[in-house]
Amino acid sequence: MTTVTPSLRRPWWLVLVRAPLARQSMRELTYVVTGLPLACIAFCYAFGALAFGSALLITFVGLPVLAAGLAGCRALGHLERARARGLLGLEVGDPEPVRTLRRSSGVMSWIGALLRSGVSWRHMLYALLHLPWSFFSCVAGGLSWCAGWALLTYPAWEWLFPLYAGRPALQVGTDGVTVGSPRLTHARALDGPVELALVAGCGLLVVLLTPWLVRGLVQVDKVLVGGLLGPSWLAARVTELETDRGVVVDTAAADLRRIERDLHDGAQARLVSLAMGLGMAKEKLGEDPRGAATVVEEAHHEVKLALQELRDLARGIHPAILTDRGLGPALSAVSARCTVPVSVTVELDQRPVAAIEGIAYFTVSELLQNISKHSGARRASVEIWRSGERLLIQVTDDGRGGASVAAGSGLAGLADRLSAVDGLLMVHSPTGGPTAVTAELPWR
Repeated sequence: MTTVTPSLRRPWWLVLVRAPLARQSMRELTYVVTGLPLACIAFCYAFGALAFGSALLITFVGLPVLAAGLAGCRALGHLERARARGLLGLEVGDPEPVRTLRRSSGVMSWIGALLRSGVSWRHMLYALLHLPWSFFSCVAGGLSWCAGWALLTYPAWEWLFPLYAGRPALQVGTDGVTVGSPRLTHARALDGPVELALVAGCGLLVVLLTPWLVRGLVQVDKVLVGGLLGPSWLAARVTELETDRGVVVDTAAADLRRIERDLHDGAQARLVSLAMGLGMAKEKLGEDPRGAATVVEEAHHEVKLALQELRDLARGIHPAILTDRGLGPALSAVSARCTVPVSVTVELDQRPVAAIEGIAYFTVSELLQNISKHSGARRASVEIWRSGERLLIQVTDDGRGGASVAAGSGLAGLADRLSAVDGLLMVHSPTGGPTAVTAELPWR
């Protein structure tokens, strides 16, 4: 989300004056005006298909007619999405395609899939509902625009009335003068300088307000297009879960590669060196006992280093203290290894499920590593509590700030991991600090 500083905001009067000729206003007016003929075509097509198909349901012909009507409404919906994208900048994803049953093919399978598709019926509903609204918005927006510009430019084209209307000027109301019997009154002509200024002023007011009227009408169109022509909530949720599954799979593969690399470059290399050292000690044991003792001592040192690396690796997979004692003691152990003093506060009346507990642990661990490496902080704090069915984590520090979840950063990868389990990561880190990172996870 882009934040606009107050110094860069345009004055409200400048926005109001430029709105009638702004590109966005012209596009929105074009959308409203061109929507009426398309809505008429879509309504006639959808209503005809629905009426004839319903009437012919007593015969076999009704189902194909309904299916053809639904297919046509989907095509018209594609056109409407493209029009909204081009004129309004509204990005609406394509809905899920028509899916036939497995092991089924042919025309009847396609007809059955169309009739079962809720997306197709929503497209038909849009075609039926859009006409009355499009008529209202086109009349309201078009008349307001035309009337505003006509009144604003009235002093410039007043000469048209004597030439084509046979009247000296635009006439409204009466002047109160009675002529003869029956009673007749003269219409009042707007030809004086005061009247011209009033008419032009009213026109200017209408011209300035018309873009905002059209913009309000367009908001309803956006709701209709997004709600009826876009993917359903279930389809969007399936897409989101598929994306999250991909993130989980990629994360698991990356963790396996990291473990393999750590084993190969660390503990395995030290064990190979240990084996070679013990082999050399065995050869020197009879000839050079003192040299063999030195080699054994070096091998003993290698064993301790290998054990430490294996402990660190096991702690990175899943620490035993987390399983045995829970989140509070495990995070206290992590904070003790941080380069700055860290206060840990865990307010949980019970332990979350193991998977969420592990994600919370590794989230705090990674955030504390970032504090140690990049923040330049003097102190930090970790707070964990439960709110309803959500587990909340907040890690703060008094460092230099500037942390971001921009693509390519470590926080971006952490945010992707949390989103895979319906979690959130929010970062507030102004330049100069302090930094507050809040993570939210489902309790189960």
